[in-house]
Amino acid sequence: MRYLLCTVHVSGLGSSNGPWALLKLVISPRSKTRYRRHCGLAPSAAAGIAPPLQACCSSQGTFSPSCEWPPRSLAPSSTTAPASSLVASCGLAPSQARKTAEKALKEASKASKKAFQEISFSRAFNPDAVLAVLYSVGLARADIAPVVAADPLFLRSSVKKIERRLHALRDRVGLSPPQIARLLLVSSRVLRRGDIEANVEFLISFYGSFDKVLVMTKRSRSLLTTNLEKVIQPNIALFRRSGVGGIDQLRSNAPYVLTFKLERAKEFLLRAEQLGVPPTSQMFKYALAVVACHSRDKVAAKLDFFKRTLGCSQSEVSIAVPKMPQILNLADDNLLRHFEFLVNEVGMERQYILERPVLFGLSLEKRLVPRHYVMKVLLAKGLLNSNAGFYGLAMMGEENFRLKFIDCHKDSVPGLADGYAAVRAGVGPSKV
Repeated sequence: MRYLLCTVHVSGLGSSNGPWALLKLVISPRSKTRYRRHCGLAPSAAAGIAPPLQACCSSQGTFSPSCEWPPRSLAPSSTTAPASSLVASCGLAPSQARKTAEKALKEASKASKKAFQEISFSRAFNPDAVLAVLYSVGLARADIAPVVAADPLFLRSSVKKIERRLHALRDRVGLSPPQIARLLLVSSRVLRRGDIEANVEFLISFYGSFDKVLVMTKRSRSLLTTNLEKVIQPNIALFRRSGVGGIDQLRSNAPYVLTFKLERAKEFLLRAEQLGVPPTSQMFKYALAVVACHSRDKVAAKLDFFKRTLGCSQSEVSIAVPKMPQILNLADDNLLRHFEFLVNEVGMERQYILERPVLFGLSLEKRLVPRHYVMKVLLAKGLLNSNAGFYGLAMMGEENFRLKFIDCHKDSVPGLADGYAAVRAGVGPSKV
């Protein structure tokens, strides 16, 4: 059976004089039935809407602007659109409701033909019943509106499954209605696909608070779906047995490593150690995150870049990586520009730089170049000790740097602040 998705404008949604609203309709050989199911049309309206709409839609599913719509035979009050339903039931603004209705069909059509047919035609889905479940666990309209706007297909969830899962979050895990609403904003798509209450309960005890769980699930939603007994808990035990330092930071900075299969987790532990970072080091969590994100070949290519392009020896690389494993995440071009600036402009030695790899992680445009500009100006005017090192200036916090090297010289060097701002903005320094 062939379906065409046709975009038309139907007036009279919400009030007879209201604005034109966007309505997605589906054309099929059995148009009367389909319009009735999809748009909530009365039988008489469905019978009247199919022929003229089919005539107005091309084979590509586009609406002909020359076609008269709505037909004179169709009274505006006889239509009930998904968008207007979202306004009435969920409290969405009309413009937001139209975008949400369009988003629902777009997501369903991308997912699969079955998903598109289900959201368009299936009687098994009951949006009003899903809303009733949300109200039953204590959510208000103000809580529901952003959830539906973010994930409109949530209203097409299985009522029985969603009811059981939401009640479990409330009764078993002990989440309050506001907490459930916040969790849905992060994980509604996960919730409509499977049970998550056991994971949520464990993660709250593991991280110490519901708020931290929300932050972690935003970074890795697989925390809610990965098997606790077979994956997450064995991984935690493995990291602790291995003496991984800073496991609290590991679970916060790279929560996804807890979701890998045990054999992969063991492989990552070994590869992180091979970078020269001992498990007891506070840097090990970053080394673990690096090898978890990059293949052996990619890590090897990055190490080769240090040797081949930057002219580093193996011993110099072995000094830099354990101090800051994150440099392996940086793009080659970024590393090269930092290195050339520090060597050619600042006058640093290669070994000095590699012993302080944190410099590679600082913004060249927003931090290193502007602060070097300030340093040169102050040195030229005799306002800075010639023995002052650039590294110390580069590592200062922004507020402290401005206080010590810009604000205190506003009288002796009036244009310094403007010059610093200009360099940071990338428009070049002003004369001082």
